[in-house]
Amino acid sequence: MVKRARTLASLAAELGVSRTTVSNAYNQPDQLSAALREKILAAAAARGYPGPDPMARSMRTRRVGAIGVLLTEHLSYAFEDVASVDFLAGMAEATYGTDSAVTLIPAGPDARDDASTLVGRAVVDGFVVYSVASGDAHLAAAQARHLPVVLCDQPSDTDLPFVGIDDRAAIRPAARALLEAGHRRIGILSIRLTRLRRDGFVPAADVDGADLHVQRGRVLGALDEFTAAGIDPGQVPIVTRHINDQPSCVDAARELLTTHPDLTAVLCTTDSMAFGVLDYAAATGRTVPADLSVTGFDGVRYALHRGLSTVIQPNKAKGAAAGRMLQELIDARVTDTEPSLDVPRRILRTTYHAGSTVAPPRN
Repeated sequence: MVKRARTLASLAAELGVSRTTVSNAYNQPDQLSAALREKILAAAAARGYPGPDPMARSMRTRRVGAIGVLLTEHLSYAFEDVASVDFLAGMAEATYGTDSAVTLIPAGPDARDDASTLVGRAVVDGFVVYSVASGDAHLAAAQARHLPVVLCDQPSDTDLPFVGIDDRAAIRPAARALLEAGHRRIGILSIRLTRLRRDGFVPAADVDGADLHVQRGRVLGALDEFTAAGIDPGQVPIVTRHINDQPSCVDAARELLTTHPDLTAVLCTTDSMAFGVLDYAAATGRTVPADLSVTGFDGVRYALHRGLSTVIQPNKAKGAAAGRMLQELIDARVTDTEPSLDVPRRILRTTYHAGSTVAPPRN
C-alpha cells in the first residue's frame, strides 16, 4: 500500500526535500528544474496530496486572492445587462496575471439581507462598489472591513478612490441633438433616482434631491440643456422605473407616451430604457424616427447595431480602471507601502453617437 502524505511537510519529508521546494513546485515552478517538479507532482498525486492549503498561503501572503464587486442589482442582471457585462469584462481583464479572482456580491435593489452580514462574509482582499446611493449601508459595511475600497459611478461626492464619468455633462449632447432637430415636446425616461422604490412620474423639482447621483446627473444635464433652449423644465415629463429590465422599460414608455401622446421625442438615461421605447413604439404602430425620436445612454453593442442615437460610455474601460486601481491599493496595503495623500480619482471620457433615431418632428 502506498503511504499517503496529506500535508506539504509530510510530502517534503518523504521526498527528502525542503517544504519550500514542494511549495515552489506548485506556486513558483520556474524555481525548479522540470525533472524535479515532475517528481514532486507525481509523488503528490500518488499519495493523494492536493497541493498547498490556500488558506495557509493567504495567511503568509496576506492575500486571499479575490476582489469583491458589490452590485446593486440581482445577480442575474450582471449577466443579462450588456453594460454590466462589459464592466465585469473590464474587471476580469484587470485581474489578468494577478492570481486574483472576481467575487460578485449582489446586494440587489430590494435586498433584504443585513448589509454587514452580506459584506462581512465576503472573503476578498478589497471591494469595488458599483453604483450605490449616498449613505448606502452596503458601502458603509465595506468600509467597516478596513480593506481597500474603490467606488465606481456613484456616489461621486466622496473622498474614496473613484472611477466614473461626468454624467451631467455626458448626456447634454443627446439633449442638444433633439433640440437641434427641432423638438420642443420632449419626455425623459430614467431608471431609479432614489434608493427607495418610486415608479412613475417625478416632478423636475424633485430631481435635484435624488440620492442616486448617476441618474440624477443625467436627468439634470438634459434639463440644463432644455432650460438653455427656453423650455420650462417643469413642463418636461419624467418617468422612472426602479428595475431596469425589458418589461419595466416598455411599461415606462407606455406610461409616458399614453399620458403625453403629444411628445415628439424621448430622451432616455440608459440604452435599455431606449429599447423599451423602440419596442413600445413598434407595438403601437409608431415609426422611429419619423413619428418619434429617441436617444439612449451607454452605447452598448446592441444599441449601435440597432442604430440608436446614444451616448457611448467606456463600460469595459471603466471596469478595467476600477480593477487596476483596487489592485494597486491592495498591493500597497500588503507591502505596507506608505499611502499617497492624493486619493485616486479617474473620470473617463464619453462620446455622442448620432445614430439614426433622431429626426425633425412632423409637426
